[in-house]
Amino acid sequence: MSLIEVIKSANSNLLRNKGRSLLTILAIFIGTFTIIMTTGINTGVNGYIDKQMNSAGGEGYLEIMPEATMELMASASMLSSEAQEYNPDKNASDAQVISDDDIAEIKKVDGVKSAKKWHMTSAEYITSVKTDKKYVIELATMPTDTINVDMSAGAMVDIDAEKPQIALADKYVAPLGFDSDESAVGQTVKLAVKNVVTKEIVEIEAVISGVMNPSVIGFGRSWINDSLSQRLSESASEGLPAEYKDRAFLAVAQLEEDYYSKEKMQEIKDALKDMGYSAMTVEDEVGMIKSFFDAITIVLTIFGMIALVAASIGIINTLYMAVQERTREIGLMKAMGLGKGKIRTMFSFEAVALGFWGAVLGVAVAYAAKEVTNGLAAQTFLKDLPGFTLIAFNPLNLVYIVLLIMAIAFLAGTLPARKASKLDPIESLRYE
Repeated sequence: MSLIEVIKSANSNLLRNKGRSLLTILAIFIGTFTIIMTTGINTGVNGYIDKQMNSAGGEGYLEIMPEATMELMASASMLSSEAQEYNPDKNASDAQVISDDDIAEIKKVDGVKSAKKWHMTSAEYITSVKTDKKYVIELATMPTDTINVDMSAGAMVDIDAEKPQIALADKYVAPLGFDSDESAVGQTVKLAVKNVVTKEIVEIEAVISGVMNPSVIGFGRSWINDSLSQRLSESASEGLPAEYKDRAFLAVAQLEEDYYSKEKMQEIKDALKDMGYSAMTVEDEVGMIKSFFDAITIVLTIFGMIALVAASIGIINTLYMAVQERTREIGLMKAMGLGKGKIRTMFSFEAVALGFWGAVLGVAVAYAAKEVTNGLAAQTFLKDLPGFTLIAFNPLNLVYIVLLIMAIAFLAGTLPARKASKLDPIESLRYE
């Protein structure tokens, strides 16, 4: 019996009891479909994040803060799922600030090209001459010119420009009275800040350098240059004692090009850690988002595997019943000289055929679901994230999944195949 004949025989034997075989294939399909869709979503999300990371640049850029401040953030109630008991020895007001001495110390580390304080700037609202309305806005000071953000129009802010600049998140274009992203470029907006002493609102003008597309790098924030950040900070802190005016909890450093590799960068991270600082790259920060989606994918994949385990039990049951129904036939084949190995192979291939058709059905339906889901997502909840494909399949991964399921089906069919191969031909021929 050749391999092709065994495969043909296995598939024709499945048709002897179409209902039972179909139900088993459907059970395999459910597990396959679940696994393919979850891996597809993981591939789509991580692919989008990787694309954002590749376009964002940020090579050789580090965010640095004192270890004590990092520990306070890690123990903060907002980062915990449970209420944290107050500890008088650890509270937010004790967070260690970055001093000029710290900056000088960081600059001495081999491979550090430059370092500066990074102020977390905030504003009360943003408005323009084209509207009477005021809008809440999240700001971030552009830390380094090596970071690129996907722009819809215009350009990112010039960090060193004397004139205050802002790269506006696209959601503010229409509310601020601009007809399009392109028409907003070069226009003037007003950012308001409240003085912490007098409580007076001060408005500062800034030029829109560009409009940003939504991205995982932007996090919905509008980016500003150093000039605007300094003016907002000075207006907010005017009247405070000198020691409170230039407070920063974070520093940013740009490395020499020879230190851009992961190995060299890790050496710098370790050196900073020995000095009492914690350092992170853009990739480290975005990696946290990827870890979250990876965790969800793992959980959903586990559900798919559970479904496959249930399907495996169905395969075992289907083939055991087939062995019982075909006992006389097996006895006749043995009486005609068919060996145990070929009997075992025949039933094992029936199990593999069940797994193959269930997997193929899962792939086909998953592809159809991908097209429909991606189309709906692009028109609804992902319409503000251009280039984000929710579900993406890696063809090689699909092949691996099909082969894995066929292997699981083969293992599930081992027991029934073994039983069939061990049947006594004389007793089998007497079986009623």
